Amino acid sequence: MTQPVAENLGFISVPALQQYLRSAEACGLVREKMLAEADIPAEVLLDNNGRLPGEVLLRLLQYILPRCGNPLFGLQTSQYIQPGSYSVMGYIAMTSNTLAEAVMRMPQYEKLVGDMGISSVEHEPGAVIVRWDCRFSEPLARRHIIENVLASWTTYSRWMADNQELSPLAVRFEHDPPADRSLLKHYQSIFRCPVYFNQPMSALLASPQLFEYPLRSPDATLRETLEQHAQSTMAALKEKYSLGDQVRSLLRAMLSDTSPRKEFVADQMGMNVRTLHRKLADENTSYQQILDELRAELARKYLQQSLLSVEDIARKLGFTESRSFIRYFKGYVGLTPGEFRQTLRDEAPPAP
Repeated sequence: MTQPVAENLGFISVPALQQYLRSAEACGLVREKMLAEADIPAEVLLDNNGRLPGEVLLRLLQYILPRCGNPLFGLQTSQYIQPGSYSVMGYIAMTSNTLAEAVMRMPQYEKLVGDMGISSVEHEPGAVIVRWDCRFSEPLARRHIIENVLASWTTYSRWMADNQELSPLAVRFEHDPPADRSLLKHYQSIFRCPVYFNQPMSALLASPQLFEYPLRSPDATLRETLEQHAQSTMAALKEKYSLGDQVRSLLRAMLSDTSPRKEFVADQMGMNVRTLHRKLADENTSYQQILDELRAELARKYLQQSLLSVEDIARKLGFTESRSFIRYFKGYVGLTPGEFRQTLRDEAPPAP
């Protein structure tokens, strides 16, 4: 049986990390102590183009959350969002003509902010869904990071549109509601729409009309300049990642839409399939190993954190039929998807 690989938590930009630090300082925590406990050199925070491993954010939250006295810490960090928090991506969004244009640019440039999760845009009848899939599996950190992301998106969108009355149609969170139901009013205060918990995904639902709302600072010339800068920065970042990391990131984005083809992946990497295989072998990995590990990671998350059927999960992972997925999953994990879900139910604590 293949052994599970260490969790890849991606990276977070220095401006995005600063948002968490400012929020924790407002709770009375001392910055120097937080940095020391999370093993973050103070000089690293002087570089607004800097990036830190996701493990750094995890250590920081593991120090902050038990001490801040705020069960809504992640949610309320949204009040500290600034254009710089999203690096150059935030300024590109500001210069877009509409919210739709700003949101459609997010997947292209979100690595400049960090890759601790993947954003995507989907559609339901009468609604546009902007979802975010978080890499973190540790439940408490995951909860606060997801709430930070969705609340910050909402707050920043209102600022870009210069309209504090704009609100989503609904918000979906994959985790449980707060144990203290009196805290739900704070979600209403931020989102001003129905908020649902224990959902198959974490996402904002917006009306098509909201997506066409004009932004206050459209500037095509400035946006073109910013995008040129963003693309050069992305190219520099790409050089810092191993080829395996780049392939894994591309496959993660592709799996929800289609069955991945190695020819397409190789083309996106600027090489042919033979060269792709050779370069991955130089990194002691292979295309199939990366695909298998990623499918296993996502399959576990879908089975644990959603109500998706086995057929739906198989389709999202690029299998043409559920039987192939079931056979693959059992070979990789040692259990069928149904047995894996039953094991999770058996290990879950009893409901209060």
